[in-house]
Amino acid sequence: MRIADRVTEAGGVVVWKAVLLGVLMCCALLPLLQPASARAGTGDAARFAETPQVWQGRALRPLALSAVEQRFASHFPGRITRLTDGEQLLVLRDVSAPTRMLHPAADCYRGLGYRIEQARLERDADALLWRCFVAERGGVKTRVCERIVDKNRGSFTDTSSWYWAAQLGRSSGPWLAITTARPL
Repeated sequence: MRIADRVTEAGGVVVWKAVLLGVLMCCALLPLLQPASARAGTGDAARFAETPQVWQGRALRPLALSAVEQRFASHFPGRITRLTDGEQLLVLRDVSAPTRMLHPAADCYRGLGYRIEQARLERDADALLWRCFVAERGGVKTRVCERIVDKNRGSFTDTSSWYWAAQLGRSSGPWLAITTARPL
């Protein structure tokens, strides 16, 4: 007897839905089967040691978080730091656990009313891979690049691939999400 025939039998639909629900629940719980140490770093060890003083050979100075950023940071599993070298903005997000709160910079810019264009992967002078785009609003353009690095120096240019690698224990934290923004 085929599955389709069984589903049409009395009660077959209920059984089919129960089996499907069971499979979906197993898939949802799979990440929890990983040891906690494989899923995320914890405590003070999960924080980056200190705020960098220099970026690409230029001295950095800290910038205060806005009120909106402070509210977001209060729920973020890690630390958010804003710095500038006088020419560009550097945002460091130290992440102690896999979270959907770490999302692509393009989403932030779109949410603020920017148009995103020229999105692509690029290698820098050190051959590191970055996801870059140009954000434009009101005739003002900003070049934005981002990447995520784990404690073993593995890197990601896509937050979704980072999230699933972290959630499934294929990437170990703490992680550092780096975003640069430079006016064009």
